Amino acid sequence: MQILLGLIIGAVVGLAAHFALPHRQLRGAALAPLAGAAATAVVWTALTWAGLGVDSPILWLVAVLAPAATVLALIPVLSRSRLARDEADRARIGA
Repeated sequence: MQILLGLIIGAVVGLAAHFALPHRQLRGAALAPLAGAAATAVVWTALTWAGLGVDSPILWLVAVLAPAATVLALIPVLSRSRLARDEADRARIGA
């Protein structure tokens, strides 16, 4: 059940990153929170299988850092690719 807390933490970190990073209008509002929650789910599962319990501060620290690293790496790349594709489409249609 504690994994739900991890998922909520990951989604909140992703939501904060969505509003902190530029080009919000180029991506959906759910992309960053879902990426953050997915990163937390993977890391949380791996660490609990490795033997860490919910009483371990490492588990909680990684539950915050993993979605932050994932979202801060993923979102700018997706935004740049969207900007490049939009520019290519504008050039192709002559607008």
